[in-house]
Amino acid sequence: MKGITAIIGEELKVFESKFSDAVKSNTPLLDTVMKYIIKRKGKQLRPMFVFLSAKLHGPINESTYRAAALVEMLHTATLVHDDVVDESMERRGFFSINAVWKNKIAVLVGDYLLSKGLLLSTDNNEFEQLRILSGAIKQMSEGELLQIEKTRKLNIDEAVYFEIIKNKTASLLSSACGVGAYSTTQNKDICEQMKLFGEKTGIAFQIKDDLFDYGTDNVGKPTGNDIQEKKMTLPLIYTLNNVDNATMRKIIYIVKNNNRDKQKVQWVIDTVVKTGGIQYATEKMMEYRDAAITILDHYPDSPVKTALKDLVFYTTDRKF
Repeated sequence: MKGITAIIGEELKVFESKFSDAVKSNTPLLDTVMKYIIKRKGKQLRPMFVFLSAKLHGPINESTYRAAALVEMLHTATLVHDDVVDESMERRGFFSINAVWKNKIAVLVGDYLLSKGLLLSTDNNEFEQLRILSGAIKQMSEGELLQIEKTRKLNIDEAVYFEIIKNKTASLLSSACGVGAYSTTQNKDICEQMKLFGEKTGIAFQIKDDLFDYGTDNVGKPTGNDIQEKKMTLPLIYTLNNVDNATMRKIIYIVKNNNRDKQKVQWVIDTVVKTGGIQYATEKMMEYRDAAITILDHYPDSPVKTALKDLVFYTTDRKF
């Protein structure tokens, strides 16, 4: 990440200040919550993708900063709402908004962030950026609802899995790359190309997240958490398609009925590893990562291109 921050480190510092100003409120409670959110910010991967996608095509400008702020506002809003839906008490090692201020305030905070993002775009007549990111929010909602629907019946095949993660995770990263490129080019064709790059990267990112559930590293959630939540991820889907019927029925029964039994969940994890589910998912992740890199190969070599490639590799090599 050091090489990346060397390229856009100054822009990220300016962004942090602009983002803080953009989410300020005259309502004391809201302002307190916003300061809490800013204090516990994550790795800021999406703003990084915005800035590098922009800089790949031209000098970063005020429109780029607004695009990065809009992406971060919408991303944060969805996380706040997700924690309410999932009844999560913790995020990134901190108490979630709903854990500290309860669900009603958390929902309203998410709504506030969404509205601030809308106003940031409309006040500056940046309707194309708003259109791109509104499409991502729509896809994210559809992906989440599709996952909920399929989780009830545990009938997710590989095609449905990729549809879910394309919508739920990759759409926002795709849009981040798209609005970044658009901010310095105003070229819709380039925007679409960078959206495709972001989509491939986003899918690889989500598969990496799924793989964490079968590892031993401390990544902020317990091993087997996806199984406990009845989430059908790629390693598990592959396993169900490559074991005998008796083993398949046993896995499905455990996921449906014994997903809080640590020993039985561990048996499922061990079966996934033994069957080759981890290896298969890793290979698929690398395919999407390499497809994203191939898109960048159309650009001449430059420090920005190298930094963007490094960020793609980070999404699949990260330890958390």
